[in-house]
Amino acid sequence: MLYFAYGSNLNHFQMKRRCKDSVFLKKINLKNFKLTFRSKYRAADIEPNKNSIVPGALFEISKSDEKKLDIYEDFPILYKKYYFLYNRKKVMTYMMVKKSEFRFPTEKYLNTIKKGYKDCDLEMSYLIEALNE
Repeated sequence: MLYFAYGSNLNHFQMKRRCKDSVFLKKINLKNFKLTFRSKYRAADIEPNKNSIVPGALFEISKSDEKKLDIYEDFPILYKKYYFLYNRKKVMTYMMVKKSEFRFPTEKYLNTIKKGYKDCDLEMSYLIEALNE
């Protein structure tokens, strides 16, 4: 199945450790959404926002990878699944259930995401913009 990562799972080392079958396919943009950080975990989330994009990575993952991600993402309590079409193929990602106010991420978590942006060759300005909320 196809999975869209936009937070710490962009980090190739972390993603491989968490989901051993995962294969990075390419970088893509999720249109009409924006990146933010929220909840007591100060974790990455996406929310609908016209004329905005969230850069991320498209991964091929197995059923067992999906189960591991469900546990990591605290599905369905913290995150719910969101599906969208990319080139007529169904892609799964996670979106927070409760939309709390912006919370600046921890340095460790942010560094994991920054490394992921480098791993996937993503435009860092989108991350910086999300942090300046």
